[in-house]
Amino acid sequence: MRALALATSLSLMAAPVAAQNLQCGPRERVLEMIAAQDLTRRAIGLAGQAVMETFAAPDGTRWTITVTLPDGRMCLLAHGIAFEAGNELFPARGTRS
Repeated sequence: MRALALATSLSLMAAPVAAQNLQCGPRERVLEMIAAQDLTRRAIGLAGQAVMETFAAPDGTRWTITVTLPDGRMCLLAHGIAFEAGNELFPARGTRS
């Protein structure tokens, strides 16, 4: 329900990225909405000049993935339920564990 509220809020305030139809808004505003949902950042990474971040609830019940573009817009990529952080090493190609 909270993730739906976040997505709805983003769609009301944001201009979509034309080619990808993502819901975006000013980073500060999107971060305020994420914090209001009691989500905290669990991962961050670079994708070219963009920054990808994963946020999740402390109890793991929900998560959101965003990307921040060089112009300062933050876009909602995905959200869902049942977040579980892991530190697993997957076997190399052609090997079994």
